Amino acid sequence: MPWQIGRPFRLFSTFFLLFFIWTAASAQSNPAPFFLMGNGRMHIQNVQTNREAKVDLLLADGSLNESAFEQIDAVFGYRSRGKGDHISPRLIFMLNYFSNQVAPGRTIFLTSGYRSPEYNDGLRKAGKNAAKTSVHMDGLGLDFYIEGVRGKELWEIIRQKDCCGVGHYGGKEIHLDAARPRFWEAATSKVNTGESDYNRKMYLSTDLDRYRPGQNVRLSLSSISDFGFGVQKKAILLSETTGNNPPAEMEIQNTNSNDCLKIKDRTASRFISLNLPKDLKEGRYRIRLDFCQRPFEQMPVKIESNEIEVVSSVP
Repeated sequence: MPWQIGRPFRLFSTFFLLFFIWTAASAQSNPAPFFLMGNGRMHIQNVQTNREAKVDLLLADGSLNESAFEQIDAVFGYRSRGKGDHISPRLIFMLNYFSNQVAPGRTIFLTSGYRSPEYNDGLRKAGKNAAKTSVHMDGLGLDFYIEGVRGKELWEIIRQKDCCGVGHYGGKEIHLDAARPRFWEAATSKVNTGESDYNRKMYLSTDLDRYRPGQNVRLSLSSISDFGFGVQKKAILLSETTGNNPPAEMEIQNTNSNDCLKIKDRTASRFISLNLPKDLKEGRYRIRLDFCQRPFEQMPVKIESNEIEVVSSVP
């Protein structure tokens, strides 16, 4: 009798173990949604408000943990405009990746997170080192430090990846953002130079790095100096393998019959949505937007996004 009772238990245990191994293997076979990702666990604290979040960024199936990002939004002082609208997940996973590289498990101390345009203007008037088109206003940047980590060393590690924006003004604190790859120190900072005036330094970013064919992509424009311009409702998908012949055109969603979608404010700049073609081949691509109703001659006529990868399966 003991053998008869124990055998079903052993069979169940074996089945459970095999199921666990299969589930783990399936999760690992799905490419991650971001190019740079840490272990997904993060402890971040705002030194000004003492708000903190100790969270797992991913759910068991590999998808983004909405509740975790809501907590991070609160730490950053960002008021979401609806489900899926958060401080840039690409930024948070970059932060997770680099903090894991230098100080796994340690608290990340946030010194500056989201800035409203009014607050950013106040910093500028007070003579602070705040850019007119600061990506802090777009939920794409933060200033932070980790106790025991030298700022200059972390700055060197990040800039060698050529993935993002990273600045160091001395001491243990650095700036990190998910906008155009670039780096600077106090002596090379171009704040207050007027370089970004006339929308000359706008940046187009995607919400993820990896997508499935047919998946929805949310685009965001950042580093905007002046609103009131437009984008053509047809976006172009570019690939190095196709040369000058773009493989596809995609229609921007929620547009009216007008061919020029007006970007009248910061909310409009963060919610430019389209679907990738369902028959799109795997590979690396960029998305191009063409501008219309340009208010300045100095403003570019088009803009390309960060590189994305299209794969057969992502979480």
